[in-house]
Amino acid sequence: MKKLFLVLAAATLSFSAAFAQDATETPAQEVAVEEAAPVAEVEAVEELAGEPMHFALMKKFLEGGWEWMLPVLVCLVLGLAIAIERILYLTMAQINTKKFVAEVERLLNEKGVEAAKEYCRNTRGPIASIYYQGLMRYDQGLEAVEKAVVSYGSVQQGHLESGLSWISLFIALSPSLGFMGTVVGMIQAFDDIQAQATISPAVVAGGIKVALLTTMLGLISAVILQVFFNYILSKIEGQVVKMEDTSITLIDMLTAYNKR
Repeated sequence: MKKLFLVLAAATLSFSAAFAQDATETPAQEVAVEEAAPVAEVEAVEELAGEPMHFALMKKFLEGGWEWMLPVLVCLVLGLAIAIERILYLTMAQINTKKFVAEVERLLNEKGVEAAKEYCRNTRGPIASIYYQGLMRYDQGLEAVEKAVVSYGSVQQGHLESGLSWISLFIALSPSLGFMGTVVGMIQAFDDIQAQATISPAVVAGGIKVALLTTMLGLISAVILQVFFNYILSKIEGQVVKMEDTSITLIDMLTAYNKR
């Protein structure tokens, strides 16, 4: 999983560098604001509709000011990379719990603790790891087994929640960086008004566009990451409930096995 995240992070840096390079190579042009005729507006709409999606996104990215849009984009891509890695990890950690518990109980009753322990060692997932740690301490008594199950359950829960703090950080950073671009854009608009000593759409349009586009990208980034964050949390909660339930079942199985 770490290798997957490194690959995604490298792709993110390359993607960001390409955006920055395109932005620096784009010459600055002054756009004259004129009253457009209805025919010209229709032609502009048709031209925009005929543009490829990636070209239109690049255009809006540069119009919003790449120096403010780029950090928000980096937060979005890195957050998505961590979220995808977490989803893959949680998906691979899931097993058929009922089948696993039934097989452990069968091996425990028919072949003993060592056979059940070997089966748990060869099974993936946090539940199998918890069972293995509990069975490892069976000879120390049921109290030692219970302590091992509780302690190792906390360790496995920590593994499941790894990386969530970074996603939460990117959720908070994205709108903050967008609002920072908004403030800078409004300052630019007021500076232009002060320099021109007049208020007109031609003077303030550039600064307001930067403000609105950076805010929009920041909010979109936060919303997307929040959806992934909540989805991951729901999967973790479901897995933790299964871990707690099966841990109680393990103690009951060993208690019954000890009375034989």
